[in-house]
Amino acid sequence: MTKRFSLKLGNHLEAPDTKRYYNEQIFSEIAPRYDFITRALSFGRDAAWKTDLIAALPDREKPVCLDLACGTGDLSLLLADKYPQGRITGLDITESMLAIARARSGHAHVAFINQDMNHLKFDPASADIVSGGYALRNAPDLASTIDEVNRVLKPGGIAIFLDFSKPPARFPQFLIYWVLKIWTGFWGLLLHQNHEVYSYIAESLHRFPDRDRLRRMFEARGFTIVRSRLYLLGIMELLVMEKWKPERARNGAAPVS
Repeated sequence: MTKRFSLKLGNHLEAPDTKRYYNEQIFSEIAPRYDFITRALSFGRDAAWKTDLIAALPDREKPVCLDLACGTGDLSLLLADKYPQGRITGLDITESMLAIARARSGHAHVAFINQDMNHLKFDPASADIVSGGYALRNAPDLASTIDEVNRVLKPGGIAIFLDFSKPPARFPQFLIYWVLKIWTGFWGLLLHQNHEVYSYIAESLHRFPDRDRLRRMFEARGFTIVRSRLYLLGIMELLVMEKWKPERARNGAAPVS
């Protein structure tokens, strides 16, 4: 019988440690169905959005790429196809997700490791690209994750993320919350007999910064917004950013912590 969660969403998304634990439990539960539910929740558009993400990346010969919250590895493997001479590392905190990613990977230049995006075990300025498909919203502590992305990226490196997006205005926020709550709750009941398994998405987005504030968080930590694109009536966003080069940091406003 499918395991039912007794955890209440609202009690476990307020602190990094409890959110990290809850995420691990949720994604361990949904790992076997993750690829299916990602397609279902996106009306079959998830693959096209990730193709756009890959197309937005620059052509580099041998980049070091870190894919945060890599899940079952689909985005990591797309990176591997784009950069056959690169080094791709997919990171996730859920071993059951990583097991699927490792099983589907036939690339020698791809590794999948268990690691928390708030505590990346990589040297400063060691990565050319940091990516994430639905990663930022799941960060136990978003500010810490952005700091870590900044730390591990080389100057001029690219940070690129696809995730659910929160508009600045209150009424669209309210509307998106309830659309997601109902749509994801339906699939949770259908597949797990528990609406909370996927309505977590609506609750996590409710606590996530809106689009304007998210940009300010990145800009304050040394990033320039290169481009963005909204999908699905603004419910999803692709955000592409570049880490400031030293001369930009000297000439412009200093990043703040």
